[in-house]
This record gives sequence, C-alpha cells and structure tokens, in this order.
Amino acid sequence: MNRCVLALPGAEAAAGRLATCLAALLGRIESRRFPDGETYLRVATSVAGSEAIVVAELRRPDARIPGLLFLADAARELGASRVGLVAAYLPYMRQDARFREGEALTSRSFARLVGTAFDWLITVDPHLHRYPTLDALYEIPCRVVAAAPAIADWVREHVVRPHLVGPDAESEQWVREVGALVGCPWTVLQKQRRGDRDVVLALPELAGMAGRTPVLIDDIVSSGSTLAAAAQRLCEAGLEAPVCIGVHAVLSAGATDRLAAAGVSRFVTCNTLRHASNAIDITPGLAQAVGALADVGTAAGPPGVA
Repeated sequence: MNRCVLALPGAEAAAGRLATCLAALLGRIESRRFPDGETYLRVATSVAGSEAIVVAELRRPDARIPGLLFLADAARELGASRVGLVAAYLPYMRQDARFREGEALTSRSFARLVGTAFDWLITVDPHLHRYPTLDALYEIPCRVVAAAPAIADWVREHVVRPHLVGPDAESEQWVREVGALVGCPWTVLQKQRRGDRDVVLALPELAGMAGRTPVLIDDIVSSGSTLAAAAQRLCEAGLEAPVCIGVHAVLSAGATDRLAAAGVSRFVTCNTLRHASNAIDITPGLAQAVGALADVGTAAGPPGVA
C-alpha cells in the first residue's frame, strides 16, 4: 500500500523522520490562519489511493484539535484509502472518571472524536490510569509503542553503573521494564502530594545505590516538581547527582530550571514532543507499529503493543 505522511503544523520534523524510516512519501501541507482566527488547510500532495498517515504533536492540544480533524477529513475526501494518526504524545488521558457530579469525561470524548476521524491510532506510552489498556477507551485499532527499549539503549550507552529510580508508584512500570532490559537494579520512591507543586518523597534503603549513578525515570514531565523533589532527596542522601529521563516533555514554564536547581546532572527526553532535551529517538518503534497496521482494516482484531 502506498503511504503518504502528512504533518499537522508543528510536527514537520517528526513527520520527516517517520517518512524516512518508512521510505514513504512526505506530503506537503499549507496552513495559515484567516484574520478571524479560523484555520486554513490545503493538502498540496495527492493522497488519492494512498494510506494517509497524519503525524501530530499534541502538546497544548486545544489549539490543535480543529486542524487535526480538518486534516483527516480533507485527506479522506481527497481519496485516501485510509487515514491513520501517529500522535506519540496522546492528550486527554487524565479525566477518566467523574470525581464531582457533572464533570465531563474528556478522555472518552476525545477518543470518540479521534475514532470518527481516523481509522487507526499509534501512540507512545499513554498515561493509562483507570483504563487497563488503550482499547478500553478507543474503538479503532491502536498500537502502543513502548519507550522502554529506546530508553534502555540510551542508559546502556551513556550511564556508568546505573541504578534506576522511579519517583512514585506510577513510574514503576517504566523503571521495572528498563531495569530488566539494561540488567541493572531499580527502586521506586514513595510519594505524598500536598499540592500541584508540593510533594514529599520517602527514600527506601539506600545501601544498594552506593557507587551507582541514580537515573530517575518518569513518563510525563510537566511542572518537573516530582522529579525535582526526587533528585533533591537523592542528593541530600549523599548519592551522585542523578540523571533524569522523561518520556513526554510536556514541560510547563520553569520546569527545566526547577530540575537544574534540584541538582540534576542531565535531563533527557524521548522525542515524542519537540524540546531541546530530546536525546532518545522513538521513530523506529513508531515505524514498526505502522508496519504492523499495514494490512489491518478498520475491522481489525484487538489493539496490541508494538
């Protein structure tokens, strides 16, 4: 099947990497804002008879969702045989339950929007909490690319005698898997959150970490408060300055300064979202997942993990 990779504005670099990895055509999009703020989009490359692969970086998604839906609809109307979405960072995963009466379940609402516009979805390590798998939320075929193999490769190459550290219980899945791939020990800290940027962390027995480089790993780095608190506690305990690794560099204002002030020796992220800290390339995993969906139609079997 012919493939044409289309970049939602802002995702041009990621789309170019994926097109190269897939040996696929990189399509050209024209986009601008009308004076009243509405979006203008033109697919300047023919997609007729091709599988259109829309690549999107969905940091601060509210401004990007209309263009995402318009691009998918345009590709379909212009004759694309299927339209898929590669969103390495998948937003709207946090509101997965009603904590107060009347709250919108935005995770389900966003899933329905994506499901009406696209035939399949590929993402990297979505922040699943109350959903056991992504297919419990999305009805279209999905593939979840694990960042752990790429992170493990980076740790093996760049860190001497690593000891992986998860800043909280939710990070355990990443440190456990990366630790198994690297063949190094790992530890998970206990977190008590007292506010959006106020957390207290309890350290376990540290004897096994002596002489090793702590490597903090978390999936989404937004304010940086959790990683900063963990780094500070490790430094206070007399350990080496830690390396910090994040999967998704959401990064609100001041996050990297907060990490530096906490004593982090190096901060790197996967290139799911553009940032100067990007050092770990997940493009090969995305391309492999696209290949796994190559012959899968909309009536595919259950989603899987790439």
